[in-house]
Amino acid sequence: MSTAEYAVGTIAACGFAALLFKVVTSGEVQEMLASLVQKALSLAG
Repeated sequence: MSTAEYAVGTIAACGFAALLFKVVTSGEVQEMLASLVQKALSLAG
């Protein structure tokens, strides 16, 4: 790959990471993850 292709790939990966970070840190997703962990812990214990 050429340098330009690496640059485009890096920018795309950073954009995807930023989007994923926004989704994971949203309130709804955090509540869903916390609920999932609590259910898993109650089943294990």
